[in-house]
Amino acid sequence: MPSRSAPISAVQQSLDTEPQYIDAPLSIAAAFLVLTVRDDEAALARVRAVLGGTDDLVKSITSRDISGTFTCNVGIAHRVWASLTRSPLPRELAPFREIQGARHTAVATPGDLLYHLRAKSMDLVVEFEKLLLESFGDAVVPVDDVAGFRYFDGRDLLEFVDGTANPDGLALPAATLVGDEDPDYAGGSYVVIQKYLHDLAAWRAQTVEAQERIIGRTKQDNTELPDAAAAEQKSHKTLCTIADADGEHDILRDNMPFANPGRGEYGTYFIGYSRHLWVIEKMLERMFVGDPPPLHDRILDFSKPMTGVTFFAPARRVLADLGG
Repeated sequence: MPSRSAPISAVQQSLDTEPQYIDAPLSIAAAFLVLTVRDDEAALARVRAVLGGTDDLVKSITSRDISGTFTCNVGIAHRVWASLTRSPLPRELAPFREIQGARHTAVATPGDLLYHLRAKSMDLVVEFEKLLLESFGDAVVPVDDVAGFRYFDGRDLLEFVDGTANPDGLALPAATLVGDEDPDYAGGSYVVIQKYLHDLAAWRAQTVEAQERIIGRTKQDNTELPDAAAAEQKSHKTLCTIADADGEHDILRDNMPFANPGRGEYGTYFIGYSRHLWVIEKMLERMFVGDPPPLHDRILDFSKPMTGVTFFAPARRVLADLGG
């Protein structure tokens, strides 16, 4: 928070660029709610009003959450950005770009709004979604709603620790929040989501050593393995490391496992927050096309992407102003 002696302009600037809860701690429960917006003006007006009242909706839940763990991040997609905000696009915001490799494809799917909810328990998440959808009425159509859970010590259902490379400390806002390069949207963050389904039977048929070579880390103690030689097939860890003359470019992952055992569904919901959309796009290109092509990420032989959508999570003030 600004000091008491900070000039008013500095205080206002801090409020204008206050981010959403991008850096909230990893949670026990989560949900990823994706909605499309009806195109008529009445629906758009109702959506603006609900977006503008996000803080009030959140307060209705946090007032009952003595642990203080409930958070809500809202993302807006390219298709509805101009009609909802009546403002220019953030500099890099674009629809999710389908990436077709020799064997696997990163698919693009519909989605205009994203609600990323995190809490200590699912009752808070369900209550918020109920209130939210009642507020929207028929102005929106839910296209996906996935409940995630923390699996043991932060592992995915492939049984490897997930999110090890996440930035922390001062590196976290530097990696995730837009800055002076796009001052009108400072404090915002680009968000990419993908829902992956795992073929667990095929994965478990691999030896632990083969699994470790695919992931790039040891399974038991999460130790990083050496990178493969330049012409060899690279691990998931190496392909998702983006570096150039300016150094390494990090993103924040808050992936969550999800499952429906009765339907035989086990998966990982990928969500990445980044200061620059191109960083996540480059990661996906390296995974699906290969580096060098056609040496794709071998995790894709066991994990199939079912969705792919890009959003921008603006600073909190941008959302609040929509209610006006």
